[in-house]
Amino acid sequence: MVSRCHLRYISESMIQLKSDKDIQGIAESGKIAVLISEELKRAIKPGISLKDLEKIAEEFFKRYNAKPAFLGFRPGGAEKPFPYFICTSVNEVVVHGQPTNYQLKEGDILKIDLGVILNNYYSDTAFTVGVGKITPVAKKLIKATQEALNRAIAVAKPNNTLGDLGFTIEKTADLYGFSVIKVLAGHGVGFSLHEDPMVYNFGERDKGLVLKSGMVLAIEPMLTVGDGRIKKQKDDSYATVDKSLSAHFEHTIAITKKGAKVLTRL
Repeated sequence: MVSRCHLRYISESMIQLKSDKDIQGIAESGKIAVLISEELKRAIKPGISLKDLEKIAEEFFKRYNAKPAFLGFRPGGAEKPFPYFICTSVNEVVVHGQPTNYQLKEGDILKIDLGVILNNYYSDTAFTVGVGKITPVAKKLIKATQEALNRAIAVAKPNNTLGDLGFTIEKTADLYGFSVIKVLAGHGVGFSLHEDPMVYNFGERDKGLVLKSGMVLAIEPMLTVGDGRIKKQKDDSYATVDKSLSAHFEHTIAITKKGAKVLTRL
């Protein structure tokens, strides 16, 4: 789950570094996030409702004795706490979509975002899938967004910067002819759902906070076919102003001496 936030200065003293034990705990939380995500992916098909997916998520949270990090959490810019286990955002809705009775249709693209609390450690992950047969543009958008995440993870290593991550995400979007959504961002995570620093999907090389071992970040590119402008809706979700398709992928990663370790991957 992402926050809406203005750019601000973050000093190293504001970052909560994690020990090896902490990172292992976050990874255990992340494993549950992946297992629940895989169950949801198997259920996605034309005709299933978003509320059905919420019920599946609730069932598996209980099965794994984990807590939903989103339920009752109030992200920045929201008027009230989020009332569900998962976010389900369809087509032009970018993030924070609520599980309603809407039944998925052939050609939709669905973003699911979820957070897990296990033994007081937090993980956060998101994915985008097409429902049935989707358009070539939708396929390209999903591919570009996932590639932007993978490329950002590849440069998430000590002595690189947050600007390097944002630059990489935005450059990938440009290569595919898409726009990044600049007023939504990733964040630190681990001891709580949202921690410093903000991880923006744009930036300049060698600028911003220097990455160091022990940082744990939720990197989450959000791309759109349109111009990148968004608006907040009545349910606190965010949608593209021009109603263009959007995609969203996210991993929780740890910065280690050897580079990025993905904590939301089996």
